[in-house]
Amino acid sequence: MSLDKSHLIIATEAAIRAGEAIMEIYTSPTANWEVEKKADNSPLTLADRRSHSIIAPYLEATGIPVLSEEGQHLPYDERRSWDRLWIVDPLDGTKEFIKRNGEFTVNIALAENGTPTLGVIFVPVSRVLYIGSPEGAFKAIVPEGCYDLENIELTSIHKGAVTPFTVVASRSHLSPETEEFIERLRLEHPDLVMVSAGSSLKLCLVAEGKADVYPRFAPTMEWDTAAGHAICLAAGATVTKAPEDIEPLGYNKENLLNPWFIVR
Repeated sequence: MSLDKSHLIIATEAAIRAGEAIMEIYTSPTANWEVEKKADNSPLTLADRRSHSIIAPYLEATGIPVLSEEGQHLPYDERRSWDRLWIVDPLDGTKEFIKRNGEFTVNIALAENGTPTLGVIFVPVSRVLYIGSPEGAFKAIVPEGCYDLENIELTSIHKGAVTPFTVVASRSHLSPETEEFIERLRLEHPDLVMVSAGSSLKLCLVAEGKADVYPRFAPTMEWDTAAGHAICLAAGATVTKAPEDIEPLGYNKENLLNPWFIVR
């Protein structure tokens, strides 16, 4: 394993500082969020751009290529030679940001040979931090003004069975196929409970043993899932292509769109 702990330290500081910049915009009564529509009709705000501008220099300093939702997307002919890369969503859950429900995150992952080996997710509103690495999966509340991973008190998290059986689903993207999958699960688990959450928090809920399964039968991109995927793997969960539920999601593909998937 080529992962250096310094990579985790850098990614953690970058995520926290970016999250704080997002909060400056989120809480300002006078900030112009500069909401735009991208080519795929998804929203883009000043907070997305500012977060990217903070994260990119941290990661670029490692000498590892960076694939960010808000950065330059190089052609596959160039990317295909990358055996390692950072995969970043500077503001995952922009729709939740705009709705002001607090369920948005900063996602930073390091992928090696198509598999995410390190993941950092920071929740700016609650200052909750999730980490996944070969050393395990962890959660923490980050004190104000703290950016050094060495000074953050981490608690280990693990995937586990939940009673009653709990399914987590997207708050903004619940497709008919996802609803059908949940209804089939309800036949096996009559006491099934469904919870909704935004952004990468859904993967985190499975990783920390608060949900049994997260089905996603709707479009996502690699930067939406890479950090959460790393955290899930470190916590003992799987992220596999649906409906077969066997082969794991891969990263740095020619097409950066994810197939449907199931987290459990």
